[in-house]
Amino acid sequence: MKELQDKIVAAWNDRTLLEKEDTRAAVREVISLLDRGVVRVAEPQGEDWIVNQWIKQAVVLYFPIQQMETIEVGPFEFHDKIPLKSSYAELGVRVVPHAIARHGSFLEKGVIMMPSYVNLGAWVGSGTMVDTWATVGSCAQIGRNVHLSGGVGIGGVLEPLQATPTIVEDGCFIGSRCILVEGVRVGKEAVLGANVVLTKSCRIIDVTQEEPITYRGHVPPRSVVIPGAYTKSFPAGDYQVPCALIIGRRKESTNKKVSLNDALREYDVAV
Repeated sequence: MKELQDKIVAAWNDRTLLEKEDTRAAVREVISLLDRGVVRVAEPQGEDWIVNQWIKQAVVLYFPIQQMETIEVGPFEFHDKIPLKSSYAELGVRVVPHAIARHGSFLEKGVIMMPSYVNLGAWVGSGTMVDTWATVGSCAQIGRNVHLSGGVGIGGVLEPLQATPTIVEDGCFIGSRCILVEGVRVGKEAVLGANVVLTKSCRIIDVTQEEPITYRGHVPPRSVVIPGAYTKSFPAGDYQVPCALIIGRRKESTNKKVSLNDALREYDVAV
């Protein structure tokens, strides 16, 4: 692994090395390791996450060494540089037409893909459903037993290399048409109601106490979140600016399904 890392870092600093076959082979080997889940772009370390920058470098370097090819799947035709993922039966993954995952993404056994899309470098954990027309962007990390509802958009993050990808931790429920981008992190077992939009600069305001608490880029574990707005003054006047509101906490429970249903009913969360 150290030899692979050294070759990737060297090629990142000197792109002429991509002309060498052993360098191109090293890049493709890293993508293969990503595809099999042997390595990850980012991984949990205690309560935090670490980014493996050299693996992100390999993902970026993969594009210039690949050639455009025609991919035919029955009556369908694609023209792209990146092969499609395959062997779903062996992987134990359910894939409903027209779901697509690219080679270099990892789907753990038990993942369900409705007609949806998972991009290169992404990691999706067991028991997770990627629902209809949901997209998982490049290098995004989706935990186990997560539900990405219809139309959810998980943004990809490739550069800057040190930037943490968008992360949804274990047991989360992400409601319909939510958008999570710019490396936002959603803590374990959080519930996001429909249409919540989170960016790194978006205010995430906990309104459950007498005084509001504001977060940016991180939803605390077990939070129940809905779309909101606050008033901001501009030279042209006062206007409403979108934010997200934490309106409660999901109860700790051994039965997460019951806990989720309770949270949705108690806080009247649209999903």
